[in-house]
Amino acid sequence: MIDPISAFTAASAAFTLTKKLIGAGRELHDVTTTLSSWYEACADVTKAESQRKKPKLHEKMSQGSDSIEREALQIITHKKALLEREKEIKFLLNYRYGPNTYKEMTDLRKQIREERERTVYRAMEAKREMQQNAVICGLATLIMGTLGGGVYLIVIAL
Repeated sequence: MIDPISAFTAASAAFTLTKKLIGAGRELHDVTTTLSSWYEACADVTKAESQRKKPKLHEKMSQGSDSIEREALQIITHKKALLEREKEIKFLLNYRYGPNTYKEMTDLRKQIREERERTVYRAMEAKREMQQNAVICGLATLIMGTLGGGVYLIVIAL
């Protein structure tokens, strides 16, 4: 499961660096790497939110450490902060590199998101599924062992 706090921290760091690079007048190809990092971190924050909505069995059993209010406040503040920063990036890109730059970047962002969905997130989902299957197999083995031991003891006692 993606940690939303570390994903938001990565997005904040990438935003700060992007803002500094654009403010320093760097060329677009110098800024794209940090913008890609920012978009990837934003996608991680969004994915962490969707994973929180649909937790796996073993994640449900270990949840409950944070208060509901704290979790809700973190989600809202992260979303609002990311929206504000995206507006600022839009303004900076369009001001520095021309009015269609942000549109071009959002098209690139969609392409990166689709590629990432196909590769990285599928691998993460497969790992989560394997963990859940391992937990289920472990519990099934434990139950079968307990039942088998009980039957064995009953047979010995007779």
